[in-house]
Amino acid sequence: MSAGPKGLAPKGPGPTGAGPTGATAAARGAGPEDPPGGGKAVAVWCIGVSVYFVAVIFRTSLGVAGLEAADRFHVGASALATFSLLQLLVYAGMQIPVGLMVDRLGTKKVLTLGAVLFTTGQLGFALSPSYEMALAARALLGCGDAMTFISVLRLGTRWFPARRGPLMAQLAGLVGMAGNLVSTLVLAPVLHGIGWTAAFAGSAAAGLVVLVPLVLFLRDHPEGQEPAPRARTGGAGFVRRQIKESWSEPGTRLGLWVHFTTQFPAMVFLLLWGMPFLIEAQGLTRSTAGGLLTLVVASNMALGLVYGQIIGRRQAARIPLALGTVGLTALLWGAVLAYPGGHAPMWLLITLCLVLGGCGPASMIGFDFARPANPPERQGTASGITNMGGFIASMTTLLTVGLLLDATGDDYRIAFSAVFVLEALGVSRILGLRRRALAREADRGRATAPGGPAAPVTGAAASRVPGPGTQPQPRPTACPLPGTAGRETP
Repeated sequence: MSAGPKGLAPKGPGPTGAGPTGATAAARGAGPEDPPGGGKAVAVWCIGVSVYFVAVIFRTSLGVAGLEAADRFHVGASALATFSLLQLLVYAGMQIPVGLMVDRLGTKKVLTLGAVLFTTGQLGFALSPSYEMALAARALLGCGDAMTFISVLRLGTRWFPARRGPLMAQLAGLVGMAGNLVSTLVLAPVLHGIGWTAAFAGSAAAGLVVLVPLVLFLRDHPEGQEPAPRARTGGAGFVRRQIKESWSEPGTRLGLWVHFTTQFPAMVFLLLWGMPFLIEAQGLTRSTAGGLLTLVVASNMALGLVYGQIIGRRQAARIPLALGTVGLTALLWGAVLAYPGGHAPMWLLITLCLVLGGCGPASMIGFDFARPANPPERQGTASGITNMGGFIASMTTLLTVGLLLDATGDDYRIAFSAVFVLEALGVSRILGLRRRALAREADRGRATAPGGPAAPVTGAAASRVPGPGTQPQPRPTACPLPGTAGRETP
């Protein structure tokens, strides 16, 4: 975002309510104003988010086929968990490389590569004759899936005004949950009707459907909003510097731990263990269990809109929303697992599923800490670091639950107790980083506000202070809080 022609200040406030100074805008090297949004922005964003939608269908397809996969490949609980574990391991491990790729190559190239990879992985999973080949297919799918979400986040910040950032991120998460809903409502009955190979191979065609408009019509940014050309930097030194500078920001680390703590209970439930738990431990029919999984998704979609609106209007709500979601999740999980007799009543299971629906929207809060902590050239890297959190927690829990089920003879009470351990770890880190991250965020907002106090100039920087009659040189800044002057859209 920029405030006008290079070196000139704007005549009035931009769409966010207060425009940045010309010097700051020039440093950013963006277009003349905050991206305006509008119909074209919506169309481009829809193309990108449709790729993410299909990726989530493929990612969660195993969640409705866990029992069938165990029969098809003749494996137990821990080996079955390895499918999702490997997929998430690849996904989490790819987050920083993908963030660097998005920063360097742009959204379109990364999304296109991701669509090709996850489509190939889904087709390979359909045709795999052995457990080992199916594992390789899921790993390929995870690699392609890893390239979608960070790319969609970048599209949202490139095409829409900065004040829309939290809402666009929540909408992206909502579309992803709609993909989960398709897995539950569409893929599950198709799988039981036409069989494994036909169902998974047929679903792979959706990857080709979204690839065509992606290649033909998607653009990285609006016309006139091109980022400033940067000097060619590369190699291991550049990568280390990007990661080190992103990680040094308390906001990035806080974002990671918020994502870590909030996302995994629902992810584990939807991705693999929810259906077996409801059928085998709670004695429900497959159709009833599927209905409860659908309820989690529907709750997620509804709460995503609510969380996005709240955070967009009141940034102070971020920590209370995140910790409140974690507390409610732990309370409901404990009530279900400790219920006398082992079979919780339906009203309690419904309440659990409604609360689990808040985990996804709460995890998106992590990006609202990482985004203002980093300048545009590090947005992809910072988002990648943040996005690792929930998937590291998810794959840890997926494996632990599988191992405990095998070790205890399918005692779900013991197995699902692993959820509380990771939640306690995450909450402790959130509380430890909260003050520092918020204080730094507030300082950055004051430093970039028009008429705000200038930061002291010391050391080597003092020699670059312009003398009388010289043009002041802009100082790059990271974006402050939404609603503050100078908010940057990367």
